[in-house]
Amino acid sequence: MPVRPKSGRKPPSSEKIIVPAQSILWRRLDQPGHECARLFFRDSSWHLDGTALFTSGHKPCRLDYRILCESGWRTMMATVAGWIGATMVEVDLAVDAAGCWWLNGKKCLEAEGCIDLDFAFSPSTNLLPIRRLDLAIGQEAASTAAWLRFPDLSLGALNQLYRRIDARTYRYERGGGAYATDLQVNAAGFVTTYPSFWEAEADSSSEKKTSR
Repeated sequence: MPVRPKSGRKPPSSEKIIVPAQSILWRRLDQPGHECARLFFRDSSWHLDGTALFTSGHKPCRLDYRILCESGWRTMMATVAGWIGATMVEVDLAVDAAGCWWLNGKKCLEAEGCIDLDFAFSPSTNLLPIRRLDLAIGQEAASTAAWLRFPDLSLGALNQLYRRIDARTYRYERGGGAYATDLQVNAAGFVTTYPSFWEAEADSSSEKKTSR
């Protein structure tokens, strides 16, 4: 099983990179629910933290998550904790240098070799391949993500394709084209419009526009 990266060591001041944190709030469109997420850079790593509150099959759900990526956006580890109805859930994900994924201490061969992580219950994780691929307008790239399914929270592989249409629009396909839609994003790479599923209600990138 991979060793977790140490978080206690502070880098020398010469290594410090100051990157403003970004946050966002979404409203679900297909069912009652909201989600907020925050992206920040610390100790030479990207951190994506969030909380999703929604209903599933008339069950109230709360899922708190944390994702840690290296500076080049390769996912290193993640946690999900909370409840689905009356059932408590706790998920611990890690990936080693060889690309092997581990789910609660058990190796998951189905996700082997995946670079990105995708949560089925959240729009936040689309940010990871968008930032990692860094596509120019008109470019496209295929990627296979380690996919945390919902509601069983098992881990599999999900084939994805991203095509950058313009500065704020990506054509997103998954499952070999079985599903396709256009995603609107903000400057941080967070999805702001995910048709039929999520819509951003507020994000920190708009603060400068509204503040005096």
